[in-house]
This record gives sequence, structure tokens and C-alpha cells, in this order.
Amino acid sequence: MVMRWISGETTRRWARALMVAVAVAGTVLPALPAGAQPITLNGAGATFPFPLYSKWSQLYAAERGVQINYQSIGSGGGIRQFIAKTVDFGASDGPMTDEQIAQAGGRVLHIPMVAGAVVPVYNIPGVGQGLNFTPEVLADIFLGKITRWNDPRLARANPGVKLPAAEVVVVHRSDGSGTTAIWVNYLSKVSPEWKARVGEGTSVNWPTGLGGKGNEGVAGLVRQTPYTLGYVELAYALTNRMTFGNVRNRAGRFIRPSLSTTTKAMEGALPLIPADYRVFFTHPAGRDAYPIAGFTWILIYGEQPDPVRGKALVEFLWWATHEGQKYAPTLLYAPLPKSLVARIEGTLKSVTAGGKSLL
Repeated sequence: MVMRWISGETTRRWARALMVAVAVAGTVLPALPAGAQPITLNGAGATFPFPLYSKWSQLYAAERGVQINYQSIGSGGGIRQFIAKTVDFGASDGPMTDEQIAQAGGRVLHIPMVAGAVVPVYNIPGVGQGLNFTPEVLADIFLGKITRWNDPRLARANPGVKLPAAEVVVVHRSDGSGTTAIWVNYLSKVSPEWKARVGEGTSVNWPTGLGGKGNEGVAGLVRQTPYTLGYVELAYALTNRMTFGNVRNRAGRFIRPSLSTTTKAMEGALPLIPADYRVFFTHPAGRDAYPIAGFTWILIYGEQPDPVRGKALVEFLWWATHEGQKYAPTLLYAPLPKSLVARIEGTLKSVTAGGKSLL
């Protein structure tokens, strides 16, 4: 397998990559049929799914003899390379905009791979896991309207917790990211003021706070600075043993983020997922649904320029959305519901080269 490290590695990513390496140690590439040429597919994009894509690529190379070279450069970089057609596929935690799709040209497909949650992380000396946040409180903290940890609205949501009178220090991403896209999409749904003043996207004009680059940067600022509140992906919070809170969902229940409550969020959003899968499942219905979650997608063209490489690509995606899903939970990703996989099958069968189906 070819695996390139582009951005700054963290202990988490090294540890998870090591898990991958150990898991597949000793695998042997299958012999290719006589005359067959080895195929390497190139992709780039989101950092969030990198450990899973690494494991998939190693297992798939051992099983099918197709190499997957995935560059973990961030969702924005993945979209740019996809538009520039320098890769076989892009990857992103935020969907492409209509403008970006127009720039890419052709029929662009978003293929959901797995899902993840984004969680509020904090550093309040003397306060442990599980602080409760209502949607309105989260929005008003990030708008700069709630400035103290002992604000009456926070206190009402956390009876029995002694909250300090200290100032809340907001921490957000300084770079464009899919994690931010999920977070601000949620804030836009629960706060008309946030939607009007700030809005959505992989990068926004933050009303207040400090900026950190990547999940690593946000986590570092939160850890180093008392009385901070930021947001990172659940997998990152768990593997780095960060203190994170519960969020009240549409059913009025404070939900602990987990793989199961992320899956509940997906299930709650299933009836509303459009044909192109470009959706966040934020603020979904469902009694046990955690309300801040989203897909990570692989981006491909519906009309492939090369029939051999195109066939190899859709066969890999078919494997990833079927057999590959069983490897997701151990790496802290929520697998796709079976009903959604059935829809994705139809999407993959629609991929063509020279007008002919590749599956």
C-alpha cells in the first residue's frame, strides 16, 4: 500500500495508523491474472476518515490487488484537487456547493462512507465530563452573548454543578473544515440570529473566540487554556480523552455523543436525505439522536474518463460501503444504515464510462 502523510500528524493519528498497520501485518498481495496491470487509485481530502481509509486500502490491496493512495490534506484541499482532476476521487466532510460542482463540471456524485459526530469540548477546572448544553446556550456562547460559565441558563441546565464565574473563552477552527461546516450548520438550525449574522460553511466570520488549526489546534488551545469551550470530532475527543458535554436534542433530552446516538441521528434524518446525499443530520428527529453529526463523503464523477480505472474505483466503493463497514466501529466511526446502503447501490450502478455502466 502507498500511504502519504501530508499534514501534521498527531499522536492520535499515529496511534490509529499503528492499529491499522498491526491489523493487516502479514497480508500478502494476491497474484494478478496474466497480463493484468496493477492499478493505483489516487484520492485526497478530509483528515477525519484517514484512519479508516488507510485500513480499507490495506485490506483491499491484500484482497483485490488494487492500491489506494489517499492523501489526508483536509476537505477543502480534497475538493480543490477533485475539481482540478488531479485525483481519481476527492473526500470531504462538507458537501460541495453548487458553485463548486459547476466548476468541477460533469455529473458529480457524493458517496457517503461513514458518519461522525461533532462534540463540545471544554476545560473548566473542577468540572468533569457530561456538562449539559442546550441549543440556545451553545449558539449564544458562540455569538458572544453568554460570556460567563455561571450564566443562569447554563446553571439551569446543570443543577448540582458548581459553575465558576469565570469568562467563557470560545475556541473555533481557524482553517476551513468539514467539522466547522457541521457545527455551524447546527447553530444555524437552532438559532435564527446565528443564521442571519454568521451563517454556514467550512469557514465563517466568527463573532468571538480564538482560532486553532485543525482538530489538533482546537484541542491544544482548550487543553492549555482554562475556561475554554471548543468543538472537535467525537473520535478525536474519545481517543484523546478530552472532556466533552451532552447536547439537548429536538426531543428535549440531553444526549451523550456516542456511536449509537450518532447512528440514531442518521436514522432520524433518513427520510430527509436527498438523492444527492448532500445533507447534514443536525437537529434531527429521534428520541435518542445526538443532534450534531454528518457524513464524510467520497467525491467521484458519474461519467468516468477511463473505463478500467473507473471500474476499479466503483468496485472499491461498493466494497467500502458493504464489507468495509464492519471495520468502522472499532475505529470510532458510525457505519451506514442498511437502508441507506441500498440507496447507495443504485448510485454506484449509475456510474458509467463511455455511456456504459461499470457495475
